[in-house]
Amino acid sequence: MKIVIVGGGAGGLELATSLGRSLGRKGKAEVLLLDRAHTHVWKPLLHEVASGSLDAETEAVSFRAHAHYNSFNFKVGSICGLDRKRKVIHLSPLLDDGEEILPQREEAYDYLVLAIGSVSNDFGIEGVADNCIFLDSISQAKTFQHHLLNRFIKLNRDLGRAELNRKLHVVIVGGGATGVELSAELFKARQWFSTYGLRNVLPEHLQVSLIEAGPILLPALSERISSAVLTELERLGVSVHLSTMITRAEKNALITKDGTRFDADLMVWAAGVKAPSFLCQFDGLETNNANQILVNPTLLAKNSSSVFAIGDCAGCEMIAADGKVHWVPPRAQSAHQMASTVAKNIQNLQAGKPLVTFTYNDYGSLISLSDFTAFGRLMGGLSTGSLKVEGRIARIAYVSLYRMHQIAIHGWFKTLLLTLSDKINRFIRPRLKLH
Repeated sequence: MKIVIVGGGAGGLELATSLGRSLGRKGKAEVLLLDRAHTHVWKPLLHEVASGSLDAETEAVSFRAHAHYNSFNFKVGSICGLDRKRKVIHLSPLLDDGEEILPQREEAYDYLVLAIGSVSNDFGIEGVADNCIFLDSISQAKTFQHHLLNRFIKLNRDLGRAELNRKLHVVIVGGGATGVELSAELFKARQWFSTYGLRNVLPEHLQVSLIEAGPILLPALSERISSAVLTELERLGVSVHLSTMITRAEKNALITKDGTRFDADLMVWAAGVKAPSFLCQFDGLETNNANQILVNPTLLAKNSSSVFAIGDCAGCEMIAADGKVHWVPPRAQSAHQMASTVAKNIQNLQAGKPLVTFTYNDYGSLISLSDFTAFGRLMGGLSTGSLKVEGRIARIAYVSLYRMHQIAIHGWFKTLLLTLSDKINRFIRPRLKLH
């Protein structure tokens, strides 16, 4: 039996690791992970990579090395088509500066798991794709970090020439987790840039505008937490604009519905996510308005007996606490839970047992405002069913989410060593990536 997993994000890598250990190591199945990148970084950390507070090279997991230690195979490639009748996927040619490294090719499967993830949703707004930076991948986060470093260096030079009216203006569109967390990270980055030699750059020289089309920040959280986050961001110096809709983007400027113009040195678009549009062309697989592949309760794609979908690219319905039907939210915890269900179902298929159904459990949401503070809601409170946390406790809970992901792919012992290594690196490495 050959199992092909497309996408090495949180869900895909956890699933490949689990099946490699349970089936691949025992010779019961061939497990293959495909991804267009060579390394994995947990996507909720990309805003830290973008600010420079996290070094992607240090945190990245090499797919090839991880596959070797966990009894699965890895190939680099980008899926471009699916033939369900022949049970093969089509892979695009692999190019390097125009030179073909690998030709267009096919990969056969007995069971296919699509864990492709999501991309930013620009809602078709004019100029956004050409003028804004997205934070969907390591390369995009590195691009922003590179631009940010150079802009701070230039600002420091201009201020040294007595151009005291100069500021670095960063505009972030989207009041969800990415936009909120990146806003706070930028102020922490300014502090460290000043520490590491850019001493002309003072707090008043960084201007961050956070634009949200809705009436509140972080709509997934309670109004009290949303209000607390807003207060903290404004205390840091973030200029928050709620109920403000962007209708056009130009080079170094965003224009709102009422004609207000936000001039900016850097523009980040974090206003929403959708599954990649090419999923709508995958050999008759049903998709929803967000391009997600519709799945049944076992996470098999509808009208398919051999194709699963997990994570952000899976359109899975659930009955929420209010009794209404909702989509399983595109979160890391969703991908983790889906990966566990599909791992169990593939093992059941191999053993001739019935499939289990997927049930989404919301364990809450946490938001970290860099080292300043954190807020969140943990499900399972003693009286109300949820527990609101903030400050140091929320920060510890936030970090623990990443540790849980590391445990899923590395195990307890290696995660303990990685945690210790992180503590040591805080003393021997710069607190900010400076190159």
